[in-house]
Amino acid sequence: MITRRLFLRRLFLGHFIAAAALLGLSIAPVHAQDVKSAHDFTFEAIEGGPMPLSQYAGKAVLVVNTASMCGYTHQYDGLQTLWERYKDRGLVVIGAPSQDFRQEYGSADKVKDFCEVNFGLNFPMTDLVHVKGASAHPFFAWAAAQAGEPRWNFNKYLIAPDGSLLAHYNSSTKPLSQELTSAIEAVLPSS
Repeated sequence: MITRRLFLRRLFLGHFIAAAALLGLSIAPVHAQDVKSAHDFTFEAIEGGPMPLSQYAGKAVLVVNTASMCGYTHQYDGLQTLWERYKDRGLVVIGAPSQDFRQEYGSADKVKDFCEVNFGLNFPMTDLVHVKGASAHPFFAWAAAQAGEPRWNFNKYLIAPDGSLLAHYNSSTKPLSQELTSAIEAVLPSS
């Protein structure tokens, strides 16, 4: 008997493989049960080129679905502060802009310019991605299967240095909240 979770994993994997084929990408077949950690996923960087999460193995990673025209957009300031405060201790903050809630610019260039000009962001950002539903980027489908799908912009997924998903924080959790900073400090690699 197939469980709902297994069905959804197979469904998102099928969509991912079909999309890669349409883009002319050659990928080795991956089965949902082969996905063991966040390190198995790759994003497209906002400036172009692949951004494999495996490059952050051994570091804590905070992946946040972002938007430029949202009531939570001010959280970019807190995310930049987190990045500056903890990057030398092993934290990577990744912004993943998404138009899924209709509050994002339509191009990566506009998003990149907006973030740099208005917030001085310099942490890694992905190209525009889907974060919910059947079209969700495989990372977000994987995270949703474990912790829940983003219901709005600025959901935060904390990934341990081994690539496991530690926690999911909703939009109202501020980047510099005691709850989030305590979790980050607890998972940072020892100095």
